[in-house]
Amino acid sequence: MNTNRSNSQLEPAGRAPGYPAIEDGAVPPPLPAGAGDFRLSIVVPAYNEESHIGPTLSELLRFARNRFGTAEIIVVDDGSTDRTAPIVQEIAGGRDGNVPRVAVLSHTRNLGKGAAVRTGVLAASGDIVLFTDADLSAPIDEAALLIEPILRGECDIAIGSRALDRRLIGVRQSRFREMAGRVFNWLVRMCTRLTIRDTQCGFKAFRRSVMEPVFRAARVEGFAFDVEILYLARRRGLRIREIPVRWNHVEQTKVSLLRDSARMFRDVLAVRWNDLLGRYGRSFAAPATSHEDAFRAAEPTRPADRRFQSQTRGK
Repeated sequence: MNTNRSNSQLEPAGRAPGYPAIEDGAVPPPLPAGAGDFRLSIVVPAYNEESHIGPTLSELLRFARNRFGTAEIIVVDDGSTDRTAPIVQEIAGGRDGNVPRVAVLSHTRNLGKGAAVRTGVLAASGDIVLFTDADLSAPIDEAALLIEPILRGECDIAIGSRALDRRLIGVRQSRFREMAGRVFNWLVRMCTRLTIRDTQCGFKAFRRSVMEPVFRAARVEGFAFDVEILYLARRRGLRIREIPVRWNHVEQTKVSLLRDSARMFRDVLAVRWNDLLGRYGRSFAAPATSHEDAFRAAEPTRPADRRFQSQTRGK
């Protein structure tokens, strides 16, 4: 965990002309306005993703253009040492201001996935924000399953889940990784009393207006940031829905079991400790009125939501 903010800077590039450099840990202002208000912002945290980011942006542009039109895609380069940022800049520059808009914001050093997502979310301007992993482990067309319940006013946050229906997993992780994930989820439940079965799937959507205070208060910068934002969202009484999604393990995962497991557990403990010490502020002091009102898991079948899937789903 790295809760101490350094003095490194964020350097914006691509489709963000005039976006000021900001101090590490400061709240980034929204990106300059485009042709109109954005209905959807897609945030992609990326660290050394040059092999994935080009195809991923093509998929995201297809999805956003076909489904939302007025959308923006924000790639947050988390201190990559490869060509991740230049590739996004080339794609963004070639769009000549077209919508969906593409922008890249770059950390000058690797701060962690949580810090990258926070930077993207606080720079976003869409009514709904979706963040997804750069390798699209969850196919982007699954995002409709998360976004539609929010648009219908049924929840504030919709999170993709691998645990609710494991039949939707195409390429599975090793048994050791799956077992480690279940142990981590058990620890999360014990420490936070969250009943969510998969906090770590990197595929979540939410209403920006209600989640901005959560991300401003967040302190965890590593892979356990999901636990923190869900914990804080529950403390604010926000409605959370867990929805089964298709998912495929990508072998080049950035999560190291040996290096990151202990750090993630330490971060989870830090979330409770920060809460006990009042570090999140008064707005997070009172728990949700009803735990059942604050969290509702989707059934592990999705027939009602299938109509939102594109015809390219089976490809």
